Amino acid sequence: MTLSVLDLSPVVSGQRAADALRNTLDLARHAERLGYRRYWLAEHHLTPGVASTSPAVLIAAVAAATEEIRVGSGAVLLGYYAPLVVAEQFGLLANLHPGRIDLGLGRSGAVRESDLAKHPVFSAPEFIARYRLQQGLLGVRPGAEEPPYAEQVGQVLGFVGGDHHANVVEGADFAVWVLGSSAGESAVTAGALGLPFAAAYHVSPRTAQAAVDAYREAFVPSERLAEPYVVISADVVVAEDEAVAVDLAAPYGQWVLSIRTGDGAIPFPSPEEAAAFEWTDEAHAKVADRTATQFVGAPADVAERLHELKTTTGADEVLVTTIVHDHAARVRSYELLAKAWAQV
Repeated sequence: MTLSVLDLSPVVSGQRAADALRNTLDLARHAERLGYRRYWLAEHHLTPGVASTSPAVLIAAVAAATEEIRVGSGAVLLGYYAPLVVAEQFGLLANLHPGRIDLGLGRSGAVRESDLAKHPVFSAPEFIARYRLQQGLLGVRPGAEEPPYAEQVGQVLGFVGGDHHANVVEGADFAVWVLGSSAGESAVTAGALGLPFAAAYHVSPRTAQAAVDAYREAFVPSERLAEPYVVISADVVVAEDEAVAVDLAAPYGQWVLSIRTGDGAIPFPSPEEAAAFEWTDEAHAKVADRTATQFVGAPADVAERLHELKTTTGADEVLVTTIVHDHAARVRSYELLAKAWAQV
């Protein structure tokens, strides 16, 4: 099936991270049963509404809880890790679960020292000292710019099949992907290195098509990939009828607003909490692109619209992320979509 899952391990209001992680394992088992092609885990830090902070750790748990579905990162944020660490983590995973592991690489996202003073927790001298030590271990000189993204990806690839002592990587068959949301460095890097590309339509709907076009234009065939391969992501909520789906999706705008106003994703609100939220015109404008491009509705309608997105962008797969307050409704959304997708 050309449908896959992106899971943030969302924490919903009234629950804790442990509940979100148990829900992730449950959803992964259902996704495998329903025939989804791959199950990717996100990486977000210091975010109250997201429990997926370490893709490699969570991938190990999901792969152990399933049998056949591919499991991967969507995406590892390279600025937090030395390239050797990333290669060894995923080499180890691929040795434990041959033929099932995807290493999706994302842009840095790392905190810079100049940002630390803005946060009351991180401005403490002992934290800054630890931060400088970590940067030293990563080979980053004080005040130096991060290396170009293509160089970061190339360093990870250098340990895959290279002549080195990272024995756990040798012969490991994990797939390497690049994820991005615009026509910038990520898309061009994926193309130039001959890697598959995942375009984050659900993050930046306005720039996803340009990202796909830039990737295809830059693509050079490699030993890993002879032709461009594109996954397009989408936010989706499906229910038996449209009215139920709309109600389930109602908190989405408030959740996106918390991200775009710098608070980090809050625990996902309930429909009742969403109904009580007071919107301003300015707040609506901040999230309009995301709410307008969320795929919400009955199964056949959503499947048809997702197929149009796939066709329009020329994507090979659609990567679906569904966040609602009720876990059973979330599982049901994926179930209904899988059945409808098979009939499109």
